[in-house]
Amino acid sequence: MITTPLTFAATANVIVHRGARPRFVDVDPLTLTLDPAAVARAITRRTRAILPVHLAGQPCDMRALRDLARRRGLVLIEDAAHALGARDRGRPIGSWGDATVFSFHAVKNLTTAEGGLVACRTPALARRVRQLAFHGLSQDAWARWQLGRWRYAVVAAGYKANLTDVQAAIGVAQLQRFATFQRRRRQIAARYQQAFARSDAVILPRERPGSRHAWHIFLMQLRPERLRISRDGFLLGLAAEGIHANLHHPLLHLQPYYRRMFGFRPGMCPVAERAGTRVMSLPVYPLMTDGDVRDVIDAVMKLLRYYGR
Repeated sequence: MITTPLTFAATANVIVHRGARPRFVDVDPLTLTLDPAAVARAITRRTRAILPVHLAGQPCDMRALRDLARRRGLVLIEDAAHALGARDRGRPIGSWGDATVFSFHAVKNLTTAEGGLVACRTPALARRVRQLAFHGLSQDAWARWQLGRWRYAVVAAGYKANLTDVQAAIGVAQLQRFATFQRRRRQIAARYQQAFARSDAVILPRERPGSRHAWHIFLMQLRPERLRISRDGFLLGLAAEGIHANLHHPLLHLQPYYRRMFGFRPGMCPVAERAGTRVMSLPVYPLMTDGDVRDVIDAVMKLLRYYGR
């Protein structure tokens, strides 16, 4: 299964749990999402699926990936953990692939505290996901109660991965405010874009023409040739200024487990590896005040001025 190394461990872990082997390919240098041309070169007769990741809420080039999957007879599964509310060419993320997985973790744009959602292209796939999410039973308790039956069959070796009713209630309440949350995220991202636009020491995230970023994370890159400080040093400098910036994510193919199990080595994905030493994320969340945003901007600009070449 083909995916990106610039992602959280969960993306590739599910591939391993299925008994498959992840094939990491490189990313586009501007969007930091899967490069369709690199995906096309990586496909072999053993490839079964493509798993694009909408990193930080930036949509992948889904039309190119969808067309490629169709031509080669591959399953297309989207990792949209960051991308609820994102769009590509006017279509919402979740409507391109055979299945799309969203996360409702506590830090996501919409939360149920934990859990998530799988959007399925076909009713048959949706039924299968429901079965696997609840112990592999032919019918869950609610369905049996509605039908007035108590019998069920175990049709698969399923899991316990269902969203609870309490979590679902939290999600419904969040959904009613989701548009407001997203507007605030876009406002904050626009403020950052405007504030840092003139600096030649950073590469800012941009929306591709026809796409809509979810702004789950404001992921920018530092230009080391323009600064007298490393990315990690910059993060420590922001922490000293009271700003909690972060790193999303350590390159997955260079993590101990994947190197040990599959022999992955540096040099496999040079664009992603270069970005991995440069990327950092700034705070973006709906409860940020204008003063909070100003504090982040002031701290970043202070470091850019002090350490700039």
